[in-house]
Amino acid sequence: MPSRRRKRRREIKHVPRSEATLPEFDRGAVPERLVTRRQLRDMGLSPGGHGPVAVLRCKACSYRPDQACIHPTRAWLYSLELTRPKRVPTLAQEQALDRAMAARSTCPQCRRRYYFCLPLRTQGVCDPCDKGYEPSPDTYMAFTAPVAHRLAA
Repeated sequence: MPSRRRKRRREIKHVPRSEATLPEFDRGAVPERLVTRRQLRDMGLSPGGHGPVAVLRCKACSYRPDQACIHPTRAWLYSLELTRPKRVPTLAQEQALDRAMAARSTCPQCRRRYYFCLPLRTQGVCDPCDKGYEPSPDTYMAFTAPVAHRLAA
């Protein structure tokens, strides 16, 4: 019977907090003028080309106020004064995106447009054409009449 391999413990890296880095805030202690990226998205705003101004520490680091948070669960905080409204794509940009997605989701053999991207680089065609079966009708778009455009807006 082979011997069990012991897992090596991950080394804990302690980084002391310094004044040179961004200010860090614990959850619940963030000023109202600072928001996360997700909160910006919900408000219809974008960072406006500016970087983060502070760090939202993870829950585990709230017990260690003298150390910097280096965990991947930390979040960047952005200032509301520097934000801008989200840009709205033009109709031409939406048409270009729709054409690009149509090229990725349309089978060149059966001409069906699926709701997902096809493995065209590796397989070249959709799975039903490659394996020889009839696809489920809820996986592709069935167009009965010609449509002027199929854009989201």
